[in-house]
Amino acid sequence: MLAAVILAGGESRRMGAPKALVPFQGRPFLEHLLQITRHPRIGVRRVVLGAHAVAISHRLPLEPHEVVINEEWEKGQLSSLHAAIHSLPCGPECAGKATRGMLVCLVDHPLVSAELVDALIRAFYTTRKLIAVPTYRGKRGHPVIFSSQLYEELLAAPLEVGARAVLWAHKADVVEVHTEEEGVVLNLNDPEALSKVTEIS
Repeated sequence: MLAAVILAGGESRRMGAPKALVPFQGRPFLEHLLQITRHPRIGVRRVVLGAHAVAISHRLPLEPHEVVINEEWEKGQLSSLHAAIHSLPCGPECAGKATRGMLVCLVDHPLVSAELVDALIRAFYTTRKLIAVPTYRGKRGHPVIFSSQLYEELLAAPLEVGARAVLWAHKADVVEVHTEEEGVVLNLNDPEALSKVTEIS
C-alpha cells in the first residue's frame, strides 16, 4: 500500500490566492489532485495545509482524517512533507509495515493525469527501486514516489535543500518514467504561468 501526500501548505504569495483553490478547467487544483490519486494501491491519503488551512477546508469537502496541518509551514515545503510522514500509520518508522512508500504531489503541479500516477506506481512496484520520478524531454518533474525506507532520510534532509537531497543521495535507486505530459515540469505558482497554460489549453 502507498500513501498519497498532497502538499498545499504554502502562502501562495506570488499567485495572490491559495493555489489549492485556483480553478483550472472547471475545478480547483487540489480537487483535481484528489481525483487522480484515487488508485487501488493507494490506501492512505494526506493533504497538508498551512497558511490557508481554514479557507481551503471551508471551500473543499476534505475528509478530516486526511488533513494534516503544518503549523511550521513558513519553514518551507519539506516541513510539510515532514508533517505528512509523522501523520502516517506508524509514522516514520513504517519501513514497509503500513505503507510501502508515498506518492508526493505538489499543489502547484496539478496538470498531471491518473494515467501518469498509475505508470509511476507500476514502475515503482515492478523495478523495486526506492524512488520513481517522471521525466518530460529529459527533465525530471512531479509527482515523485519515495519508498518508506527513505522516510528517515527525508526527515533528516536540510530544509533549504529539501527532498532533492535524498534524490541526489540515491542516484542508482531511481527509476525514471518517461511521459509526454508536460504538466510534470510545469510549476503554476503565479498568474503569469497559469495564463500561459490556459492559452495553450
